Amino acid sequence: QVQLVESGGGLVQAGGSLRLSCAASGSIFSINIMGWYRQAPGKQHDMVATITTGGGTNYADSVKGRFTISRDNAKNTVYLQMNSLKPEDTALYYCNVRGKDSLNRDFGSWGQGTQVTVSS
Repeated sequence: QVQLVESGGGLVQAGGSLRLSCAASGSIFSINIMGWYRQAPGKQHDMVATITTGGGTNYADSVKGRFTISRDNAKNTVYLQMNSLKPEDTALYYCNVRGKDSLNRDFGSWGQGTQVTVSS
C-alpha cells in the first residue's frame, strides 16, 4: 500500500501565498506522475497541476503564472507553491500519486485532502 500525507493548507487573504506538501510512503518501487487536484463546494473535481518524473509540468489555465508544482524524487514528495491567491482558489486540495509498487503493479493513491480558504 501507498500512503500520502498532505500538509500546508490554511486560511489566507487574497493576494497571499501558501505552500502545500504531499509525501508518499509505503511499498513504492517508482513514482511516475504526481499532481494536485481541487474540489470547491458544489463544483467538480478539477486538475490543478501535474508533474512527471522528468519534471514536465501541466497546469490548469486558471492557475498558470500563479502556482508552481515541484517534486523531490529522493523524498517522494510533491509541492504546490500558490501565490497571488484568489477567493476562487478556495477548495479542498488533494494530492495524487501514480506509479508502480514493490510488486511492479500500477498504483494510484489520493491524499486525504487539505483545505485552502482565501478570504477577500
